[in-house]
Amino acid sequence: MNDQYRLKTDQQGARIQKMFDGLAANYDLMNRIMTMGQDQRWRRYVVDQADLKDNSTVLDLAAGTGDIAFEVRRRFDGATVVAGDFSLGMMAYGTQRKGGDRVHWVACDALALPFADNSFDAVVFGYLLRNVTNIQTALNEIRRVLKPGGKAVCLDTTPPPPGLLRPFIKTYLNVGLPLLGRALGTDPSAYAYLSNSTQHFETAQALAIHFEEARFEQVAFRHFLFKTIAVHWATKPS
Repeated sequence: MNDQYRLKTDQQGARIQKMFDGLAANYDLMNRIMTMGQDQRWRRYVVDQADLKDNSTVLDLAAGTGDIAFEVRRRFDGATVVAGDFSLGMMAYGTQRKGGDRVHWVACDALALPFADNSFDAVVFGYLLRNVTNIQTALNEIRRVLKPGGKAVCLDTTPPPPGLLRPFIKTYLNVGLPLLGRALGTDPSAYAYLSNSTQHFETAQALAIHFEEARFEQVAFRHFLFKTIAVHWATKPS
């Protein structure tokens, strides 16, 4: 990696980090409104696909305020749950939630995880890959910290697919989200970023190829919400 590219990606990461710190106060409410309450269903599905047991060790990466981590904790009382994120503002809100003291909070960068090889039975992550500067590096790191046979489960947006609904979805993304930002008293540019990162992100099929290139096996995915959301899951070879 040359110095010019490193500088560019470091600056991009810093901007995204600052943006999420600013969104922290309204992030959970924003997700409920944006998804019409469906986001909690998707997170439950993520946990379903992780094949966890009561003694599993789980990393919720890009945990934000900890929605997936808390779902794991709710369903697997004996599990060890680590919530990792590079936004200290988001995690600060998470630690104040009921049960926040039963989750281990770690500040970390998905491109260089501070965990040993083969540490986790599962790594789950919501809206991580559209916000990293290198998808392949992030997936390689996730595979590295997984135990052999461990599961990676990814929840993320996908671009609106061709069809009758596409103009309405794009209008919602381009107009509705910035209006929502203003209504919540948040910088509208943050919502413009969320809209752009959704529309220019990988399709579910293309993202599945990234998992395969990171040497995962049994890669599969399921669409939700008019194919604007996808959950992928894959296994580290044993």
